[in-house]
Amino acid sequence: MLSETIFSIQNDTDFEKAVLRVFNHQYINNKIYQRFCNLLGVTKTSVKQIEDIPYLPIEFFKQEQIVSTSSPISKIFTSSGTTGSVTSKHYVSDLTIYEKSFRKGFQHFYGNITDYIVLALLPSYLEREGSSLIYMTEKLIQDSNQPESGFYLYETEKLVKTLQNCISKNKKVLLIGVSFALLDLIENHSITLNDTIIVMETGGMKGRRKEMIRQELHETLKKGFGVSKIHSEYGMTELLSQAYSTGNGTFRCPPWMKIAIRNPEDALTLLGTNKTGGINIIDLANINSCSFIATQDLGKIYNDVSFEILGRFDNSDIRGCNLMAL
Repeated sequence: MLSETIFSIQNDTDFEKAVLRVFNHQYINNKIYQRFCNLLGVTKTSVKQIEDIPYLPIEFFKQEQIVSTSSPISKIFTSSGTTGSVTSKHYVSDLTIYEKSFRKGFQHFYGNITDYIVLALLPSYLEREGSSLIYMTEKLIQDSNQPESGFYLYETEKLVKTLQNCISKNKKVLLIGVSFALLDLIENHSITLNDTIIVMETGGMKGRRKEMIRQELHETLKKGFGVSKIHSEYGMTELLSQAYSTGNGTFRCPPWMKIAIRNPEDALTLLGTNKTGGINIIDLANINSCSFIATQDLGKIYNDVSFEILGRFDNSDIRGCNLMAL
């Protein structure tokens, strides 16, 4: 089974073999992606290596049902958006693949989830339907099997008491929160944490606050929580995998996910290391949708294959989406 191959990748050779198999599968079974490739002059037989594979602009998840399977859809994840805006929809036919991806991904970077108390501060996500982040966090809370684990919507007093209790008992904690909620927490409460507490931001001001660059956000959170580093999770509705930053400001991917950087002026040209451009993502967990996505984020890759998020494109739609305009 191809999904089992994806999660057993050990090295670059395994990854490239799996990528080519997934591309062939999606070219045949995903008619939107096939048409996009054909309009670029790319066919199944012309792709010989990873560099030959086109990346579908992420905007298509707002316009089309992106699927590579005839299996029934069991869950639709949706992006958050402002009133009246068109949201992305990720049609998921096999939730076990998503669950395997986020569980194995977390373990890859942080070890066994049962070692942690998971405290979630995700108000804007918890208050709407269809959040893949909420689905993941809910499962991690259950997997932790700790009585203190749970969502804390606006119960910040209770959250602070739980944190203090965990510190007094020297328990390991994952405090995962949307950026604006973590900022609200440190502004309204005097909190001093220790190294047994991992503070992980998931991004997102969503109109609640002025946007901040990640470095400024992390400096503010480090000072407010009294910790030496802030962790980050990089994911999105259109992906079934996450990259993590363990506190140095750069992210790393699990073995079945990789980042490439495209020229912002020429979307079909990839750049090398240490150059700023658009972030392209290969997420093999997206086997039943599309694994090759050109995002709206800007970033750069370093020589050690870690990457940094530097912002977003100013224009709301990625150039090239009109290639398939009807």
